[in-house]
Amino acid sequence: MFKARPLLSALVNHRQRLERNGGFYKLFCMMSEGSVDQQPAKLMKRANEENEDSTEKVQTTKRVKTDEAHTEDEKKYPKKKVVLLMAYSGKGYYGMQRNPGNTQFRTIEDDLVTALVKSGCIPENHGDEMKKMSFQRCARTDKGVSAAGQVVSLKVRMIEDIIEKINENLPPQIRVLGLKRVTQGFNSKNNCDARTYSYMLPTVAFSQKDYDTGNISAFRLDPETLQRVNRLFSLYKGTHNFHNFTSQKAPSDPSARRYITEMSCGEPFICSDCEFAVITVRGQSFMLHQIRKMIGLVIAVIKGYAKEAVMERSWGQEKVDVPKAPGLGLVLERVHFDRYNKRFGGDGLHERLEWDREEEAIMAFKKSHIYPTIVETECQEGSMVSWMSTLPIHDFEATAAGTRDNKDPKQDNADEGNDSD
Repeated sequence: MFKARPLLSALVNHRQRLERNGGFYKLFCMMSEGSVDQQPAKLMKRANEENEDSTEKVQTTKRVKTDEAHTEDEKKYPKKKVVLLMAYSGKGYYGMQRNPGNTQFRTIEDDLVTALVKSGCIPENHGDEMKKMSFQRCARTDKGVSAAGQVVSLKVRMIEDIIEKINENLPPQIRVLGLKRVTQGFNSKNNCDARTYSYMLPTVAFSQKDYDTGNISAFRLDPETLQRVNRLFSLYKGTHNFHNFTSQKAPSDPSARRYITEMSCGEPFICSDCEFAVITVRGQSFMLHQIRKMIGLVIAVIKGYAKEAVMERSWGQEKVDVPKAPGLGLVLERVHFDRYNKRFGGDGLHERLEWDREEEAIMAFKKSHIYPTIVETECQEGSMVSWMSTLPIHDFEATAAGTRDNKDPKQDNADEGNDSD
């Protein structure tokens, strides 16, 4: 009896030791299992970190190599300030000036910048920020307007055969025809003294308002009417307040005053069985739509919709309804740098910004791309005839009270000094 108690106590103590050891074993197993589960995660994390480090090293190496390549390009082809002489047909384009981030409305500069990057003239990142290449154009030609002598200034790498390589990446209706070195501070817009435009139109535009425009090929402009047309155009010469010939300009705005040196219509000629004529206008600068409105008002007077006195009245303080002729026939012919040529043209380092040697190429481009486009589009679509049918809705006798001082400042800033039509 007394011997059984120690035995029973020993058995109980042994069982408790086993349970304690078993619990410790289970706890150890649970900890070990947790460690086993965490070990692959740690390994994967370490592998990802090593991959990230490796990727970053590769990217850094690529950047270094790219920077080295750019540095080598800069050494081999240093950047120089130049001007490019450009010619283009504006049909299908929304004007000259680029609108970064807006691919819906293609402009001439969109295609030009793409060609500059592809040819290696400018780094790729300069295409997104044109200020990096000090880019400036002489005139922001409007939608559909063409150019035979547009000039842009910018900094480029002077690669070999630069003009040929740029043109290889341009569509046929845009060409770079010339290149010249200029001073570092040159700005094609600010250094431009004057701009010459032409406007090609069917002479039926000068017919009387009761003429049957269904047969425009039969119309011929008589010498007396042409003489009167040129007399009216000569009234524009000098300095006038052209606030009625653009949008959102108050008559008190000094930027509305523009200086015109020449405006006349040349002798008519036959093209595709229709008679055409070319109007030439030269001025210090032009506002948005100014030339088209100058031509539109003279057409309205010749056709008998408006009296000649409306021209004088349009330069006054009151608001006058001035019609805007179609943009199809408008061409930027050339830009002039008389002051720059006088100061730097004979210094022995820089060339005069004149393009006599490129004149043949300019004329060839106009005959191949500009004139045929104007004639064919006019004959097929009849833009001038369609526009003439809107002249009766204009009220040339009415005047508006006020001076339009409450204008939209954003629009005013867009128009001011824009040298565009």
